[in-house]
Amino acid sequence: MSVMASTSTSTGTSGTRIPRTHYTISEVAALTGLSAHTLRWYERIGLMSHVDRSHTGQRRFTEQDLGWLAFVGKLRLTGMPVADMVRYAELVREGDHTRDERRELLETTRRDVLSRITELQDTLAVLDIKISHYGTASGGASS
Repeated sequence: MSVMASTSTSTGTSGTRIPRTHYTISEVAALTGLSAHTLRWYERIGLMSHVDRSHTGQRRFTEQDLGWLAFVGKLRLTGMPVADMVRYAELVREGDHTRDERRELLETTRRDVLSRITELQDTLAVLDIKISHYGTASGGASS
């Protein structure tokens, strides 16, 4: 289940569904699998834009923040360096005039991912050959 799918509503005391507008850091940690420490670090390094605070200073994450964190999670899976993720976040905050630079960052990451997929497919082919060898070998020497 995606972060967005799991956070859109909650049940009120009357049993009615109430849209959620804010989430605490512990709720976001539970929903995303990220630690509170990581969430604070993301904010500190600029990977997340400023997170709103309650009158008591407690972070109040929004649905938009959850969507951003889901996207950042995908970027992490690509192997994109944190510095590039932070740069991308800065470009987003700077506005539409940075679209070309953002696209280039994502295209570079896409090329890297495709290259790794090719490497993994080659590795998988070698493993398949070895597995096949062991499946048909009868007492031969291992290699």
